[in-house]
Amino acid sequence: MTCPTNSITYNTSLCACPPGQLAGPATSCHVYNESSAFVVVSGVEDYGVSFPETLFSFDTIKKFTQSQAVFLEATLVMVLSWLLMCFFLRFMKVGDGRNVWFQLRWWISRLDVCYATRHWLDDQKVVTKRKTELGGAFSIASWILFIGLFAVLVYQMISKRTIEVHNVRATNAPDLALFMNDMEFNITTVSSMTCANLRGLGTLFTGNPGFIDFRVAPLSNFVNYSCHNTSIGPTLSFKCSSCHPFHDQTYISWQFVDLPNNPATAVGFRFNLTAKAHGIKKYVSFVSGTLKNGSDFDDRPVTFRGTDSNVLKFNIFPALYHNLNDLRLLQPLFHEFLRGSFFRETAALQASLERSSDGLINTTMYINFLSAYIVETDNQSIIGPVSFVADLGGLYCFSIGIFFYLLVQCEFRIKKLRNEDSILRRIRNRRKAQDHWDKLRKYVMYTWGCKSLQNDSEENKNGSTCCNPRVPSLTSNGAFHKSRSFLKRSQKRGMDSISFKKSNLPSEKYFHHTAEYVIVQSTVPECTKSQKVEFSVKGTASNPEGTLSLPKGEPSLNQELHNSELHAVALDDDFIIPAPPPLVLKAGSEVEMSDIQKSFQQLYEYNVTLTNKLVATQSLLHELAAKSSSPVAES
Repeated sequence: MTCPTNSITYNTSLCACPPGQLAGPATSCHVYNESSAFVVVSGVEDYGVSFPETLFSFDTIKKFTQSQAVFLEATLVMVLSWLLMCFFLRFMKVGDGRNVWFQLRWWISRLDVCYATRHWLDDQKVVTKRKTELGGAFSIASWILFIGLFAVLVYQMISKRTIEVHNVRATNAPDLALFMNDMEFNITTVSSMTCANLRGLGTLFTGNPGFIDFRVAPLSNFVNYSCHNTSIGPTLSFKCSSCHPFHDQTYISWQFVDLPNNPATAVGFRFNLTAKAHGIKKYVSFVSGTLKNGSDFDDRPVTFRGTDSNVLKFNIFPALYHNLNDLRLLQPLFHEFLRGSFFRETAALQASLERSSDGLINTTMYINFLSAYIVETDNQSIIGPVSFVADLGGLYCFSIGIFFYLLVQCEFRIKKLRNEDSILRRIRNRRKAQDHWDKLRKYVMYTWGCKSLQNDSEENKNGSTCCNPRVPSLTSNGAFHKSRSFLKRSQKRGMDSISFKKSNLPSEKYFHHTAEYVIVQSTVPECTKSQKVEFSVKGTASNPEGTLSLPKGEPSLNQELHNSELHAVALDDDFIIPAPPPLVLKAGSEVEMSDIQKSFQQLYEYNVTLTNKLVATQSLLHELAAKSSSPVAES
């Protein structure tokens, strides 16, 4: 046979690989440098949910979601993104309240659900509910933080709500008789050998040699064993179905011997031990690993060969799982590896290959059954409903409190923020009032059958204020004077009757934001028919609450009324018509209810006085008419 590359020769014609090297399929020797990799599972492995893992790999997802830091980082990113968006919107111009920036800022202010009654207030002021843009931004930020912390709390409750408790108690024979498991042991000798090199397998040793409990029995009476070749060497399998526990100490030994052109050499061992409860395939406990190819003194690769036995020691103990319907499993553990005869020098290995006495590899699997105690496993809850509710309340208080502190600090240091809610409300009220005013003008056009509204200059030229009335907007220049001139022209033409009543319009939703509506009925001689002229006094662009504001340089109505003298009219010594109550318009955007009530009271008293005077005048006229028609008067 052709010797592999880098091989050594012995007996002049035979060849083998140097220490620590293994003949590969490419007819070359390579170093077997796999390090020791033990996989020990002391509990149980649930195979009930392992099917998706055969199709997808969830290792990355599991590692990503197994930490609470993921929830905290996501929460922090969302809070900062929200605050940055609100900060960016504050630099956008709101205009007349019709652009998208105003709508966004307005709805953010409507989201002020946590701090609407906790804003900055001056001393001795009634606590009112105000919704501001800053409060809305902090309210949503507090809720985002609370939801993120709540997710962390729920994750902790699900993942760490219970702890595993282990209890160790002494056993007796009836307890051990209940442990009936299906066990399998696989031992692989890493080498270039095959199962043809196997010798001496078939005997089971129990007890301690030299003591009274030492026994020897055929291996086939206890387990089914077999050998099959693999790519890395022969593998011995020991299977036992519904096994009863063995004795405390059990030995199984075998040998690999030299064959022509196939010496008995090995560079390592692999093992895999599993145990399943009989009839239950869902849970399994196992231990597997690869023994390190190295000597006891250093990490130099070695080759196992010689009369000294290589011992693989395993411990098996009974475990009772109360949290899994009293599942009983035998837990295997790898305890120790005792190296037998090995060589790390090329000359020593070459000499051993030439000696027939060293032409074998002894291997022993030692199993120590720890039957004195049973390990009982159970789960205990560490998070109850009371503690969960307490933690939930603490998270809510923390989320609300931290942003409430920021809100107070901002309003304390920036005075403009204390009354910022009125700015957006004024802009919105102005826009609503203007929209409703335009709808009212369109209704007037539809009622009178006019195709378009004419300018006041055209009205003066054509004199068609009755048939085509245009209700002027109070926001235009000179609008108030135009309205007053319209009333003066109506008075000069002879207004028959003036009555005040509520507007009879299609829907009340048009006038939801208007302060008051006055409809004036007039009969004008110039018109062929009596028609109704409707107009309304509404909030202007600078004053949505309903007070009048004029352009700069024009006198207000209050000033003109004060300039014109109002005197009582005296017809005789007994009949005096008192002067009408003065019209007082306060400056500012808000009118108190007490002032309105006082004005109405004065108007009512004045109307009562006029009514009494008119009744007295009418009676006097009737008396004069009766006297003029009597015969005495004619004579």
